[in-house]
Amino acid sequence: MCNFESAAKFIVMGAIAVLASTSLAVAEQGGKYWVPTAQAAAYPASDVRKTETSRATAEMRKRSALARMHDPAAPKGKEHHLILQVNSNDPAAMNLTLNNATNVAEYYKGLGEKVKIEVVTFGPGLNMLREDTSPVKARIEEMALSTPEVSFKACGNTQEKMQKAENKSIPIIKQAEVVKSGVVRVMELQEKGWAYVKP
Repeated sequence: MCNFESAAKFIVMGAIAVLASTSLAVAEQGGKYWVPTAQAAAYPASDVRKTETSRATAEMRKRSALARMHDPAAPKGKEHHLILQVNSNDPAAMNLTLNNATNVAEYYKGLGEKVKIEVVTFGPGLNMLREDTSPVKARIEEMALSTPEVSFKACGNTQEKMQKAENKSIPIIKQAEVVKSGVVRVMELQEKGWAYVKP
């Protein structure tokens, strides 16, 4: 019985020594102790390395794309174009239009991209650009200096009709240009691919 116990102890001690020496040999070669995990059990080592490499590559591509978006030296996209229509004599709508124009211009300036914005007025909206009636004249004068990306167009047809109805000349602010027809101007710009918004 004593011999059996001695033999069992010897076998257990030998097994522990073999396991310890194997782990130490792996560690000396720069490896790590093997610890079973769900991933190690489910996938061969080569598959795990491929997955890690794919993740690293995807992360690097994502970072490169983000860097290009924020890099001022990165190639810029096309110039952006926006039409804002005003056809009502409502100061709130006029101010909203100017707010939208300013916000869009600042957004693309922040990205380092170009934008052109045209505010086209016709019908009752022509009052926005009238020298004698515009409730937003001061804002337009300020925007002409600070935001050159925004231009203003006044409908010539509406101006003529107002002159006949009021029996007097209808002056347009100097920051605006008179076009033959406001509606036609909107159509022509849309046909050229400009985005259209009616605030």
